[in-house]
Amino acid sequence: MASSKVGSIGEYIREQRTRAKISLRQLADVSGISNPYLSQIERGLRKPSAEILQQIAKGLRISAEALYVQAGILEDREADTDVQAAVRADLGLTERQKQVLLDIYASFLKENEAAGVLGAEFAEAAAQAAPGPAPHVQAPHAQAPHEAAAHEPAVHESAEPHERNGKEEVG
Repeated sequence: MASSKVGSIGEYIREQRTRAKISLRQLADVSGISNPYLSQIERGLRKPSAEILQQIAKGLRISAEALYVQAGILEDREADTDVQAAVRADLGLTERQKQVLLDIYASFLKENEAAGVLGAEFAEAAAQAAPGPAPHVQAPHAQAPHEAAAHEPAVHESAEPHERNGKEEVG
Protein backbone atom coordinates (compact mmCIF):
# COMPACT_ATOMS: atom_id res chain seq x y z
CA MET A 1 0.00 0.00 0.00
CA ALA A 2 2.86 2.37 0.83
CA SER A 3 4.43 1.90 -2.60
CA SER A 4 1.29 3.25 -4.30
CA LYS A 5 1.60 6.40 -2.18
CA VAL A 6 5.27 6.72 -3.09
CA GLY A 7 4.43 6.25 -6.78
CA SER A 8 1.65 8.81 -6.61
CA ILE A 9 3.94 11.50 -5.20
CA GLY A 10 6.46 10.81 -7.96
CA GLU A 11 3.75 10.98 -10.60
CA TYR A 12 2.43 14.18 -9.07
CA ILE A 13 5.89 15.78 -9.09
CA ARG A 14 6.42 14.74 -12.72
CA GLU A 15 3.00 16.17 -13.64
CA GLN A 16 3.77 19.47 -11.91
CA ARG A 17 7.21 19.64 -13.55
CA THR A 18 5.71 18.95 -16.98
CA ARG A 19 3.05 21.63 -16.47
CA ALA A 20 5.75 24.10 -15.47
CA LYS A 21 7.70 23.11 -18.61
CA ILE A 22 10.82 22.37 -16.58
CA SER A 23 13.18 19.52 -17.44
CA LEU A 24 14.17 16.97 -14.84
CA ARG A 25 17.72 18.36 -14.88
CA GLN A 26 16.48 21.95 -14.41
CA LEU A 27 14.31 20.97 -11.46
CA ALA A 28 17.20 19.03 -9.93
CA ASP A 29 19.45 22.10 -10.28
CA VAL A 30 17.01 24.63 -8.79
CA SER A 31 15.98 22.22 -6.02
CA GLY A 32 19.52 21.27 -5.06
CA ILE A 33 18.73 17.56 -5.51
CA SER A 34 20.76 15.21 -7.65
CA ASN A 35 19.30 14.40 -11.04
CA PRO A 36 19.36 10.59 -10.47
CA TYR A 37 17.68 10.92 -7.07
CA LEU A 38 14.92 13.14 -8.47
CA SER A 39 14.42 10.67 -11.31
CA GLN A 40 14.05 7.82 -8.80
CA ILE A 41 11.48 9.85 -6.86
CA GLU A 42 9.46 10.51 -10.02
CA ARG A 43 9.56 6.83 -10.96
CA GLY A 44 8.34 5.82 -7.50
CA LEU A 45 11.58 4.05 -6.54
CA ARG A 46 12.43 6.41 -3.67
CA LYS A 47 10.32 7.95 -0.95
CA PRO A 48 11.36 11.59 -0.45
CA SER A 49 11.63 13.12 3.01
CA ALA A 50 9.67 16.22 3.98
CA GLU A 51 12.84 18.31 3.50
CA ILE A 52 13.35 16.99 -0.04
CA LEU A 53 9.68 17.63 -0.83
CA GLN A 54 10.10 21.19 0.42
CA GLN A 55 13.09 21.70 -1.89
CA ILE A 56 11.15 20.26 -4.83
CA ALA A 57 8.14 22.46 -4.04
CA LYS A 58 10.38 25.51 -3.98
CA GLY A 59 11.86 24.51 -7.34
CA LEU A 60 8.39 24.01 -8.82
CA ARG A 61 7.09 27.17 -7.14
CA ILE A 62 4.20 25.32 -5.55
CA SER A 63 3.26 24.91 -1.91
CA ALA A 64 5.19 22.30 0.03
CA GLU A 65 1.90 21.47 1.71
CA ALA A 66 0.49 20.22 -1.61
CA LEU A 67 3.39 17.77 -1.87
CA TYR A 68 3.05 16.76 1.79
CA VAL A 69 -0.62 15.93 1.26
CA GLN A 70 0.17 14.00 -1.92
CA ALA A 71 2.90 12.05 -0.11
CA GLY A 72 0.59 11.25 2.80
CA ILE A 73 2.59 13.32 5.31
CA LEU A 74 -0.33 15.70 5.90
CA GLU A 75 -4.04 15.14 5.67
CA ASP A 76 -5.94 17.10 3.07
CA ARG A 77 -7.96 19.95 4.51
CA GLU A 78 -10.39 22.58 3.39
CA ALA A 79 -9.29 25.43 1.18
CA ASP A 80 -7.30 28.24 2.73
CA THR A 81 -8.56 31.75 3.17
CA ASP A 82 -6.80 34.39 1.08
CA VAL A 83 -4.67 35.32 4.10
CA GLN A 84 -3.60 31.73 4.73
CA ALA A 85 -2.81 31.17 1.06
CA ALA A 86 -0.76 34.37 0.92
CA VAL A 87 1.25 33.41 4.01
CA ARG A 88 1.91 29.90 2.68
CA ALA A 89 2.94 31.27 -0.73
CA ASP A 90 5.35 33.87 0.65
CA LEU A 91 8.85 32.78 -0.36
CA GLY A 92 10.42 35.32 2.00
CA LEU A 93 9.31 33.43 5.11
CA THR A 94 10.62 30.21 6.58
CA GLU A 95 8.20 27.35 7.18
CA ARG A 96 8.41 28.04 10.93
CA GLN A 97 7.60 31.74 10.44
CA LYS A 98 4.66 30.83 8.23
CA GLN A 99 3.31 28.47 10.88
CA VAL A 100 3.65 31.10 13.61
CA LEU A 101 1.76 33.65 11.49
CA LEU A 102 -0.95 31.10 10.71
CA ASP A 103 -1.26 30.22 14.41
CA ILE A 104 -1.65 33.89 15.34
CA TYR A 105 -4.19 34.40 12.55
CA ALA A 106 -6.14 31.35 13.72
CA SER A 107 -6.16 32.63 17.31
CA PHE A 108 -7.54 35.99 16.16
CA LEU A 109 -10.29 34.24 14.20
CA LYS A 110 -11.19 32.07 17.20
CA GLU A 111 -11.20 35.10 19.50
CA ASN A 112 -13.46 37.02 17.12
CA GLU A 113 -15.77 34.05 16.70
CA ALA A 114 -16.06 33.67 20.47
CA ALA A 115 -16.97 37.35 20.70
CA GLY A 116 -19.58 36.89 17.98
CA VAL A 117 -17.70 39.07 15.50
CA LEU A 118 -17.27 36.42 12.79
CA GLY A 119 -19.46 33.77 11.28
CA ALA A 120 -18.98 30.08 11.94
CA GLU A 121 -17.31 29.46 8.54
CA PHE A 122 -14.36 31.65 9.55
CA ALA A 123 -14.08 29.91 12.91
CA GLU A 124 -13.98 26.60 11.03
CA ALA A 125 -11.19 27.97 8.81
CA ALA A 126 -9.31 29.00 11.95
CA ALA A 127 -9.67 25.52 13.41
CA GLN A 128 -8.35 24.02 10.17
CA ALA A 129 -5.40 26.44 10.08
CA ALA A 130 -4.19 25.49 13.55
CA PRO A 131 -5.53 22.10 14.63
CA GLY A 132 -3.82 22.28 18.03
CA PRO A 133 -4.70 24.69 20.81
CA ALA A 134 -4.38 28.26 19.64
CA PRO A 135 -1.53 30.19 21.18
CA HIS A 136 -2.53 33.05 23.45
CA VAL A 137 -1.72 36.28 21.68
CA GLN A 138 -1.84 39.53 23.58
CA ALA A 139 -3.50 42.13 21.39
CA PRO A 140 -1.70 45.48 21.22
CA HIS A 141 -2.95 47.88 23.88
CA ALA A 142 -5.10 50.56 22.32
CA GLN A 143 -4.16 53.94 23.73
CA ALA A 144 -6.71 56.52 24.65
CA PRO A 145 -6.18 59.82 22.79
CA HIS A 146 -4.81 61.53 25.91
CA GLU A 147 -2.32 58.67 26.45
CA ALA A 148 -1.07 58.84 22.88
CA ALA A 149 -0.44 62.56 23.16
CA ALA A 150 1.63 62.02 26.29
CA HIS A 151 3.98 59.67 24.41
CA GLU A 152 4.38 61.70 21.23
CA PRO A 153 7.12 64.28 20.89
CA ALA A 154 6.03 67.89 20.84
CA VAL A 155 5.73 69.36 17.37
CA HIS A 156 6.53 73.00 16.73
CA GLU A 157 3.63 74.78 15.14
CA SER A 158 5.85 76.95 12.99
CA ALA A 159 8.42 75.75 10.55
CA GLU A 160 9.62 79.31 10.04
CA PRO A 161 13.39 79.79 10.22
CA HIS A 162 14.64 81.15 13.54
CA GLU A 163 17.78 83.16 13.97
CA ARG A 164 20.20 82.22 16.72
CA ASN A 165 23.72 83.55 17.04
CA GLY A 166 23.55 84.96 13.54
CA LYS A 167 22.69 81.57 11.97
CA GLU A 168 19.36 80.61 10.48
CA GLU A 169 17.83 77.46 11.96
CA VAL A 170 14.59 75.66 11.24
CA GLY A 171 12.64 74.85 14.38
